[in-house]
Formats: sequence, C-alpha cells, structure tokens
Amino acid sequence: MALIHPTALIDPKAELGANVEVGPYTVIGPDVSIGEGTSVGAHCVLQGPTRIGRDNKIFQFCSIGAAPQDKKYAGEPTRLEIGDRNTIREFCTFNRGTTQDDGLTRLGDDNWMMAYVHLAHDCKVGNKTIFANNAQLAGHVHVGDWAILGGFTVVHQFVHIGAHSMTAMGSILFQDLPPFVMGSGNTAEAKGFNLEGLKRRGFSPAQLNAVKQMYRIIYRRGLTLDQARMELETLRGSMPDAADTITLVLDFLATATRGIIR
Repeated sequence: MALIHPTALIDPKAELGANVEVGPYTVIGPDVSIGEGTSVGAHCVLQGPTRIGRDNKIFQFCSIGAAPQDKKYAGEPTRLEIGDRNTIREFCTFNRGTTQDDGLTRLGDDNWMMAYVHLAHDCKVGNKTIFANNAQLAGHVHVGDWAILGGFTVVHQFVHIGAHSMTAMGSILFQDLPPFVMGSGNTAEAKGFNLEGLKRRGFSPAQLNAVKQMYRIIYRRGLTLDQARMELETLRGSMPDAADTITLVLDFLATATRGIIR
C-alpha cells in the first residue's frame, strides 16, 4: 500500500509500487514509475518519462525528470532512469535525455547525491558514487563506479570520469579524469591517486602496486598519451594479478575524446 499525503497530486497514469511514500505538496506526473519502498519528500516535482527503482530516498524540494536544458529539445519523449537504493538530498535536479544522444539520463544503484546536485541531459552515472553538495554535471558526462566528486565540482559537457577517481572541492574539469586519479583545481590537475579509498574497497597489494605504477607512467615520465598506453600494455603483461585493474585504465584511455587532465 502506497502512503500518500493528502495534499500530494498524483497523476492517475503514474505507477507507484508497494510501500511508496509521497510527502506533502509533491506533484507526480504521468509516465512516472516508482519502485517498491521508495520515499519522496515534500514539495518535489517528478515528471516523465521517468523510471525510479526500489528503496530510494528522495528528499524535499527535488526536481526529477524535467525536460532537458537544451535549446534544441523539441518535446521528444526522452527518459530518465534511476536505479535502486539511492539517496538524493534536497534541491537536486535530474533532467531527461535528448535525441542528440541516446535519449537517456541514467543514475545507477547505491549512489549518495548530496544537496543541489545537478545531472544534466544524457549523463550516465554508475554505482556507489558520492556527489558532495553542488556537484554539477553538464550534458553527456559519464561517471564510473565508486567515483567521488567534492563539493562545487563542475564538469564540462562530454567529459568522462573514471571509476574510483576523486575530485577536491571546487574542481573544474574540462578534460577526462582517469580511473583512480585524484583531481584538484581550476582547471583540475592530477594530484596523486586515491590510495586510501582503494584500500577501504579491498584492493590487493598487487592491484595497489599496479595503480601506483600506472600513475607514474601517465604522469611522471613525460610520455605522450600514446606512449603511456604502450607502456601500460607492457605493464599488464607483466602483472597478471592486476591485469583487470590495468585493463580498466586502458579501456578508459581508448575512449577518451577530450584528452585527460595532466
């Protein structure tokens, strides 16, 4: 049974799963689907097409699934998808996709989104990320699993942020941030790798050693990006216990279209 405050306005075409809670004065439009156990706070606006999974906690004053902030948008039926067990704090704004991309904005599972986070159209965010207050993504940004964005981080459109990476407060990214790397500054520069975070996630000594060596190859030896990729290929062959970790970086660099922060 859904638990709906009497002042909430729910379109008859919206679909609410079991034990969904909707707070006072929240408005939910047609073609919005909310999975079992999700709670939506007061004064939120949810528009569709939007699909929200199970056991999410959406706090008050959020705007979820509004039309993209793109002047080319002409009312096409693009989508927003939110996975399971996400925490979405106050004043977050998540927009639907555009037909200039695949028409989908997506947030994965188990993410922690603090107040005033903005996901623009066509962004793809993985699982178990943390976005601190006022982290802002422009359109078409991709963020890998376990990434952490510090407060007031601003990310240019089409930038890719790798898994297990991290930004400091107030960072501005115009280029891609590789996996494991910590970025800081305006404009962001590489400031080491996320050693403590990787230890907490159970990375083996071999994997940590591989990350350390990859950072030296990319950032300490004065190599071009193509030269660094060749060195990483050699490193992968010499470190079978950490081959998957090195492959993660190689695959990221192979798809980097804006260059990487240096």
